[in-house]
Amino acid sequence: MGLFSRRSRERFIALLFLAVATCVVLLTLSWPKPAQAIEPKPYEALVFPPLGEIQIPEFERYELDNGLVVYLMEDHDLPLVSGSATFRTGSYLEPAAQTGLAGITGEAMRLGGTVNHPPDELNQLLEQRAASVETSIGSTSGSAGFSTLTEDLADVFELYADVIMQPAFDETQIALIEGRTEGGISRRNDDPGDIASREFRKLIYGDESPYARMVEYANLESISRDDVIDFYERTLAPENTILGIVGDFDPAQMKALIDRTLGNWQSGDSNAIAPPPEGQQQETGLFFVDQPQLTQSTIHVGHIGGELRNPYHPSMAVLNEVLNGFGGRLFNEIRSRQGLAYSVYAFWSPRFDYNGIFIGGGSTRSEATVPFIESMYQELEKVREEPITDTELAFAKDSVLNSFVFNFQTPNQTLSRLIRYEYYDYPTDFVFQFRDGVEQATAASVLEAAQINLDPEKLITIVVGNSAEIVPDLATLGTEPVAIDITIPNPA
Repeated sequence: MGLFSRRSRERFIALLFLAVATCVVLLTLSWPKPAQAIEPKPYEALVFPPLGEIQIPEFERYELDNGLVVYLMEDHDLPLVSGSATFRTGSYLEPAAQTGLAGITGEAMRLGGTVNHPPDELNQLLEQRAASVETSIGSTSGSAGFSTLTEDLADVFELYADVIMQPAFDETQIALIEGRTEGGISRRNDDPGDIASREFRKLIYGDESPYARMVEYANLESISRDDVIDFYERTLAPENTILGIVGDFDPAQMKALIDRTLGNWQSGDSNAIAPPPEGQQQETGLFFVDQPQLTQSTIHVGHIGGELRNPYHPSMAVLNEVLNGFGGRLFNEIRSRQGLAYSVYAFWSPRFDYNGIFIGGGSTRSEATVPFIESMYQELEKVREEPITDTELAFAKDSVLNSFVFNFQTPNQTLSRLIRYEYYDYPTDFVFQFRDGVEQATAASVLEAAQINLDPEKLITIVVGNSAEIVPDLATLGTEPVAIDITIPNPA
């Protein structure tokens, strides 16, 4: 006989089955029910609440005794502080024979160390604090920025002020910067897109314009450390500087830190800096850069543009949306219907302080070069001859207005815009004026803007491609193309 009687075993098995059944029932009752798919609604039935009003973060603006303008904007979401100084300088102030001087000065301000901290020591001090200080000089402005943890703010800002006020311009670092620039010169014809953009700007503004001229080996050979120091001392001064700081700081302590450091920056010889030239178009016509190794053509079509303060800027922004994007005219006609290019575009691109450009173009197979250009001409003429449709107008305005909120994603973005507006003498509410202009745009105003700002008689067309493969010939466009020589002059 076993340990249990037959009756006991049967009773045990029955109890076991009962227990298992109970567990199954309990698990079934407690197990989450499968998700039920919600039947999707048609898009026209979707209802969204209106966007809330945009709130500009509070900020403070004041000036130091030496003329330096300061903007402070608190943001305590993260223990971080960042800032940027904008200098009234630029490559337009460098001699044409020393093209590249401003850019080298901008890099060497940071990379060349300071009077108090040689380059390697400065790098180490910043790396130990996971902080950064960067400087640069562009065509019509310069900048010096920093970022740091709040706990290291005092130490990092001392280094930052040292970079601005007492750059050492280490000669070895200047030589390294010039060496990298030389490498860029040697490679500048490697990409057909770069060639087209560079030569297009030269045709627009002229070879000697600060908005188009290129650094050559001879320019670098004429630039010394003394020239770098002279450019810095001649163009950078506190009275021509706007400093903006945003982040997790105490305003009273931040003001004291700024006054203790940059408050000691003395005025230089740059009080009467001339404004940048406005930029005027120098050429019109058809131009060609022969590159026999290419199997496709890169094309730019356009002419001089205008400034952002142009009263037609909002309507031209609407026109940009009509022409571009997956639903735009150029995409639908030249890419989708005719199959002449994978990408095609045309933008009116204004600048803050000088005339920008209107530029269109794309890349296409060699044998489709002429049809592509003819189609571009036709589409640009159409927007000057007849109003856009109500559907196009509504879609384009929605595209611009719906992206408006992205101008206010971070306090840093808002502060940077306020500084740019003061630097370029724009009203502080310029971005809202632009929004209002877009809201008020009509098909008639877009047509008027196109007729005034797009001029077929001024068009410059440049093609970078293989002349042997372009059939029909470019001359069938009605004018003989002018060849452009892009040979890089050898160093002396």
